[in-house]
Amino acid sequence: VQLQASGGGLVQSGGSLKLSCTASGFTLDSHAIGWFRRAPGKEREGVSCISAGDGSTYYADSVKGRFTASRDAKNTVSLQMNSLKPEDTAVYYCAAAEMLFVDTDYTMMNPDDFQSWGQGTLVTVSS
Repeated sequence: VQLQASGGGLVQSGGSLKLSCTASGFTLDSHAIGWFRRAPGKEREGVSCISAGDGSTYYADSVKGRFTASRDAKNTVSLQMNSLKPEDTAVYYCAAAEMLFVDTDYTMMNPDDFQSWGQGTLVTVSS
């Protein structure tokens, strides 16, 4: 199982970026893909998860309404980030969790549920 994240960069406040996570060695039907971020001096935060199976989504309150996760291709998941704020500056990671299903009872992303992690991609939002 391997994950490759890409798409980070420098953007002005209010701008947009699209991150991509390409998976190999497994199918998205059997794995949820989560996006986590770690900002300087802060703890890792789970921001979005797209479910195994039907692709239901979860978003942290901090990004709800601004970020959208989707399956773009057979083994690619993207995270469209709009209305970016300086506080969104962080290294973003994608991770895979086998047989993790997101439903209305899913209220928080637990990093321990995710077995495979990609390398991070840096997102910098300037004010």
